[in-house]
Amino acid sequence: MVAGGSAAALALGAELVARWAEPHRRYHTRTHLAAVLAAIDDLADEAADLAAVRLAAWFHDAVYDGRPGWDEERSAQLAQARLPACGVPAGRVAEVARLVRLTAAHDTLRPGDRNGAVLCDADLAILAAPPSGDRTRAIGAASGDFRRAAALTYDDYARAIRQEYAHVPDVAFAEGRSAVLRRLLATPALYRTPRARALWEERARANMTGELARLRAALAAAQPGGDETP
Repeated sequence: MVAGGSAAALALGAELVARWAEPHRRYHTRTHLAAVLAAIDDLADEAADLAAVRLAAWFHDAVYDGRPGWDEERSAQLAQARLPACGVPAGRVAEVARLVRLTAAHDTLRPGDRNGAVLCDADLAILAAPPSGDRTRAIGAASGDFRRAAALTYDDYARAIRQEYAHVPDVAFAEGRSAVLRRLLATPALYRTPRARALWEERARANMTGELARLRAALAAAQPGGDETP
């Protein structure tokens, strides 16, 4: 933790680790947290307040019930409630809460927001994971490879996201997920920092384009008269 070594900070660290290990999580787990923190390390020079960004990473999905917007708000409130007791200055607490709320909709990031750019880029770095079957690359230690912290491929990620929304019927999920992918692909740049764009942009777009094609095929097969051949 970057909130210090006080008893309050150690207790907070234990609380956050326990939250990230909740059994209902499938993607938003400690593996995701480790990958985000590793990606932040790769982008560290881009941040204006690296400590605030790292704290925001710890809190950004600390509350996770699968309710977009609500989860981020509750997570931000948790940061505001816990960090002052750890001796974190009020200005940094406010910045952490702002950054956590920002992850609810990455497209609200404003130009010049260096801290927000680093956190959002790190949160989306998974989109550039190896497509499938290459766990050596997934945990490789090559320069700029955030996956050294977690053996997740893009297919692992996509499956885990589906598992977190297991309560949503297949067609509704495919429609909603397709809309998310189309919105991301329509952006001029997925990543806001120059380093993240250089490292991850091309592969992330290829991964999402492939997933979108698979979802479109599944939706077509689900239509009356559609081709249901595997």
